[in-house]
Amino acid sequence: MSRLRIFDENDPGQPLFDSHDGAAITAELEKIGVAFERWQASQAIAPGATPEQVIDAYRADIDRLVAERGFKTVDVVSIAPDNPNRGEMRKKFLDEHFHKEDEVRFFVAGSGLFTLHVDGRVYEIECVKDDLIAVPDGTRHWFDMGESPSFVAIRFFTEPDGWVGHFTGTDIAQKFPRYAPATN
Repeated sequence: MSRLRIFDENDPGQPLFDSHDGAAITAELEKIGVAFERWQASQAIAPGATPEQVIDAYRADIDRLVAERGFKTVDVVSIAPDNPNRGEMRKKFLDEHFHKEDEVRFFVAGSGLFTLHVDGRVYEIECVKDDLIAVPDGTRHWFDMGESPSFVAIRFFTEPDGWVGHFTGTDIAQKFPRYAPATN
């Protein structure tokens, strides 16, 4: 289940806001220019589906977003717990950074934790299946996929180097908990 917790940047222990309610999450994130949506597939997606099948299942929403925001590239990334490079992949974006274009991700399956650092607050968003998050360019943040990552996501890009992280050099990300997805 999606979750948003908001903290004072100096107090990672006690959230100022904590909700699983989609409408409340959307409203809070809109205040800082972050879009949050829930999408539904137009057709069933079988385990092991090809990237093309995944994109086809969400074609209407993808086309709408591409038209609204001018994205030039859409792809699918899939990370499994047995990926031999999972540690390196996880570490890549654990420190605070920003991008020079919007970071837009839709979770087809699995989950991940986006943490945004905006105006003295830290916004911790657990994104799960059917969640789309659009983080504006220049927003300081970090992303954690957990120790045993498991997700499939559709990514949207305007420029080939837009996803490159520009690291701030701060240690704020180490002050907040790492992602430990709930197990069923």
